[in-house]
Amino acid sequence: MLRVRIAFLVVFLIAGAIFYKVVHLQFVEGEKWAAKAESLNFQYRQVSATRGNIYAADGSLLATSLPFYRVVLDPVVAKENIFHSGIDSLSYLLSSYYKDRSAASYKKLISDARTRGKRYVILNRKQIGYQDMQKMSKWPVFRNGRMGGGVIFEKVEKRYRPFNSLASRTVGFVNEDRYGAGIEYSFNDYLEGRNGQALFQRIAGGSWKPVFDAEDVKPDDGYDVLTTLDVNIQDVAESALLKQLINKDAEFGTVIVMEVETGHIKALANLQKNKSGRGYGENYNFAIGDQGLTEPGSTFKLLSMLALLEEGQVSLNDVVDTGNGVFQFYDRKMTDAKTGGYGKITVKEVFEKSSNIGISKLVSQSFGHSPSKFVSYIEKVGLNKPMDFQLKGEGAPYFKNPGDRDWYGTTLPWMSIGYESKLTPIHTLMLYNAVANNGKMVKPMIVQAVAKGNHVKKSYQTEVIRKKIASEKSIKLLQELLEGVVKNGTAKNVHNEQYRIAGKTGTAQKLEDGRYTKKYYTSFVGYFPADNPKYSAIVVIDSPKGFNAYGGDISAPVFKDIADKIHAQDLKLNKRTPTDIYMAQKDVDFPYIQAGKFDELQLICNKLGLSNHSDGISDGYVKSRALDKSIQWQANQVESPVVPDVSGMPLRDALYVLENKGLRVIYQGKGRVKNQSIVPGSPIQQNHVINLILG
Repeated sequence: MLRVRIAFLVVFLIAGAIFYKVVHLQFVEGEKWAAKAESLNFQYRQVSATRGNIYAADGSLLATSLPFYRVVLDPVVAKENIFHSGIDSLSYLLSSYYKDRSAASYKKLISDARTRGKRYVILNRKQIGYQDMQKMSKWPVFRNGRMGGGVIFEKVEKRYRPFNSLASRTVGFVNEDRYGAGIEYSFNDYLEGRNGQALFQRIAGGSWKPVFDAEDVKPDDGYDVLTTLDVNIQDVAESALLKQLINKDAEFGTVIVMEVETGHIKALANLQKNKSGRGYGENYNFAIGDQGLTEPGSTFKLLSMLALLEEGQVSLNDVVDTGNGVFQFYDRKMTDAKTGGYGKITVKEVFEKSSNIGISKLVSQSFGHSPSKFVSYIEKVGLNKPMDFQLKGEGAPYFKNPGDRDWYGTTLPWMSIGYESKLTPIHTLMLYNAVANNGKMVKPMIVQAVAKGNHVKKSYQTEVIRKKIASEKSIKLLQELLEGVVKNGTAKNVHNEQYRIAGKTGTAQKLEDGRYTKKYYTSFVGYFPADNPKYSAIVVIDSPKGFNAYGGDISAPVFKDIADKIHAQDLKLNKRTPTDIYMAQKDVDFPYIQAGKFDELQLICNKLGLSNHSDGISDGYVKSRALDKSIQWQANQVESPVVPDVSGMPLRDALYVLENKGLRVIYQGKGRVKNQSIVPGSPIQQNHVINLILG
C-alpha cells in the first residue's frame, strides 16, 4: 500500500505540474507565444516593384520588364460543387497546355492535395506569359478567381531587350547583389522603384502564400530612362566595327558617335574578342572605363597644335626640318612612320603627315624651357580629370607634371605625340567635338530624362564645360588642319566628293611589361560634314593583325563607313535629289536605281527624265547597269529554283521574292539590299534563314 500511495502521489504531482504549466502558458505567457506563432506563420514580405523601361531617343524600347507567371493553386478554397464539376476539364486543359503529365495525373495531384488540406500546390514551374494567364483565368475552377477557385498567378518579371544584343553593354545589367554596368546600373536608383510589402502565410513545405490584408503596401514602380541613343546609328556603328574586327582579327574595338552641338551620344559600341577566341561580344565599356585608358598616340597632336597656335609662335606655313626620319631627344631616338623621313616640310604638312619628329621639335622649342606651360593647356581644355560622365566606371585621365619623380627630359617630346599619358576614347572625342563646335566644349551625355508617364522626375540639359578652349583664330586653323589630314594626309582614303570629313589618325605602340611591343592601338577621330559639323565620332581598334596596322588603314575606313550611312539616312544632311545621286554615279556599273520590278522602275526613270532601255523586257524583276548616260535593264531570273539575287532591291521586293521561296528573312539597316548571307544560285532549303544588310 505504501508503494501504491507513493506512486499515486507522484502521478498527482506530475499532473498538477502539467496543469499549472498549461494555465501559465495560456494566461500568463499567452500573448508572448501567440505573437511568436504569428511571426513564424505570417510575415510581411517584400513585393518587388516593376522596373522602369529604357528608351532610345526616338522612343524605341531598349529594355523593359515583361511579366511572366507561375500557376499555383489552393485546392481547398473552391466549394464542393465548383471543384467536382470542373476538376476533370481543368485537369485535361492543364495536361494539354503543359504536356508534362496526363490529365489523370493532374486530377490526382489536385484532389490528393485537397483531401490532405494542402493550401499551396505549384501546378507547374514553367512560367507563362500574360496572354496565356488571361486564357487560363477563364478555365473551370480558375474562372472563380483567387477567393472562389483558389488560383494564384504569381508574377515573375524578366528583363527583355527587343533589339537583343544591340548596345547591350551600354544598356547594361544589374545582378542580385545590385552590382552591374551601363545604364541599368548607373540609373538603378530610378529604375528599380520602391518595393512594397504584403502579408504572406507560411504553409506546408516551407512555401509562402500571399494573404490579402488592409495594411499591404503597394510597390511604387520604377521610373523610365530616356537615352540619347539612336537605334539606327547604333546598328550602323556596331556592324561596321564588327566587320573590321573580324577582318583584322583585332582584340577589341570601340565606337562613339555624338552630336556636335548637344553632346548627345547617338551610338556607343564596344566589342571584344570572346575568351574562346571565336566571335566578339560586348563584355566591357572601353569607351569610358579604366581598361580603355591608354596612350592615345597621334590623335593627341591636336592638343599640341592648339598649344602651339595659342602661343602664337608658329604659322602653318613655317618650315620644319624633320630630317631623315630619326631624331634624338636626349638619350632616346624618335622615328617617323616614313622610312627616310619627310625632310623639310611646313607645319601644316607636319600635322597632315603626322610627323612625330616635326610635332616634338616644335613643342620642345616652344615649351622646353617651361613644360608646365604646355601641361596648363591640357588643364585649360579639361582633359586632365574625369568629366563625371552619366555612366559609372569612368576612367581618370593620367598626365605627368613637371617636378614629378617620373618626369624626364624626354617626357615633353613624347607627351606631345600622345605617349607617357593616358586618355579614354570619350575624352579624346570631347576635344575634337569642341573644335567642330567652334571652340565650345560640351560634356558628352547619354541620358536625357528620367520620367514616369507625363511626370518628368529629372531632365538633363547640355552642359558646357568650356565656352572657348582657344581663340577663334586658332580654332579655324585647327579645323583647316583636320580637313587637310583627310584631303592630303594620312586619311586620304576616306576623302569623298559627296560631303567633307575632318579628322586625325592615331597609331600608338602598346606598352606591355614596361616595353613597347609591335602591337598597335589604332584610332581615327573627327567630325562631318566638315563645313557644318553635325556629328563627331571616334573609332578605336586594338591590336589588329596584318600589315599596315595604322589608324588610317584600320580605323579610318570604319569611320567613313559609319559616316556614309549616317549621311545617307539623315535627310537634313543629304539634300541631293535622286537625279543628283544618279548623275554622280553615272560612271559606275550599278547606278542608284539598281534592281526591282520593271514597271515600277521604268515609271520612276521616265518621271525623272532618265534615259532607259529594256531590250524586249516588259515585266518581272530586273537589274540595271549604266550605259552611255542611260540605264540598261537586264532580266533578273528570280523564278529559278535557286536562291535569287536580291541585291539592289528595296526591302519590300526582297521579302516578297525570298519568302515565296520558303526562306526566312532577317534584315538590318535601311534602304536597298546591299549584301545577302546566302550566295545567289545556291540550292534552296526550306525554312533556312537568310540575312540581308540594307544600306
